[in-house]
Amino acid sequence: MNTPNDSVPTHQAPPRAIDIRHLSAEQLQALGVSQIAYVRPVTVDGANAFSIHAADGTPMALAGDQDVAFAAIRQHDMVPALVH
Repeated sequence: MNTPNDSVPTHQAPPRAIDIRHLSAEQLQALGVSQIAYVRPVTVDGANAFSIHAADGTPMALAGDQDVAFAAIRQHDMVPALVH
């Protein structure tokens, strides 16, 4: 026999829309930090490489190839973005 605590909701409320024009500087800076990583070409000890950063600019990794950098980002369930 099911009790009220055993029931599972049949629907969920849709996500609320947020107007980004009203975000604080701190909220805007945190936007996408855990979902987006960017890749930028760099030179390390005279060799070309690709630096991987969190959306807030925090360095996370270095890769020798752009495809490897993008694959590493996707492997961590993040979305890559290229910055030139």
